[in-house]
Amino acid sequence: MIPVPQIRHLYVSSGHNFFGHHDRPADSYPMIEMPRVHCVAGRGLEGDRFFDHKPDYKGQVTFFAWEEYERLCATFGVHDKGPGVFRRNIITEALDLLALIGHDFEIQGVRFRGHSECTPCYWMDRAFCPGAEEALKGCGGLRAQILSDGFLQASAASVAADNSGVVA
Repeated sequence: MIPVPQIRHLYVSSGHNFFGHHDRPADSYPMIEMPRVHCVAGRGLEGDRFFDHKPDYKGQVTFFAWEEYERLCATFGVHDKGPGVFRRNIITEALDLLALIGHDFEIQGVRFRGHSECTPCYWMDRAFCPGAEEALKGCGGLRAQILSDGFLQASAASVAADNSGVVA
């Protein structure tokens, strides 16, 4: 049986804690878990720090795999931090995120274009635990652009890829 991709969690934050904070302390804007988010084509998620960040920004939304979160928790014995600590917007399950780089895909009727890995940085060692940055290399999530307006909600998701042969 092929697992059905799901959205486990949805997050937005009104400000940047780490982005652009090199050589200065992190801020403390919380990641707010949402049951539903509004995706706006070319702009981002309403209420999120990257909404209207800059024209054609390739990281309007970020994805992170639930399986990677579970792996890190088990590897480091961390059980007191939720997946929002990684400051990614959409936590998915049963979806190969890196296979979507360079491809258009759809989740719950909203179209996206996968652009690049959401590479981990040194802040992960502070936010999750020492060693997290290294452990996340090659599996830090996906940066994407939003291609169509719509709403996502945390529940089972319908996912389709473009005709390039990517199976999601």
